[in-house]
Amino acid sequence: MLQILGEHLLVGGINKVKKHQKPNPVKGLTGGIVEKELPIHVSNVAIYNAAQEGRSVGIKTLEDGRKVRVFKSNGEMIDAKG
Repeated sequence: MLQILGEHLLVGGINKVKKHQKPNPVKGLTGGIVEKELPIHVSNVAIYNAAQEGRSVGIKTLEDGRKVRVFKSNGEMIDAKG
């Protein structure tokens, strides 16, 4: 699951925290320890290569003027941008 919240992302299974919650009979909430996910900033998200390793990404301009993202470690092309 991925949800974009401005400059933050809510990614499923990432950045889980446990919160102690008081019971609230008016809202029908039971007390106890609740586990939930918090958003992370987009700068803390890494792109993984085929070897499942997070790598730095750069932008390279092709001969026809298109810009593509490439891994800085080996120059492998990720995708093409308009």
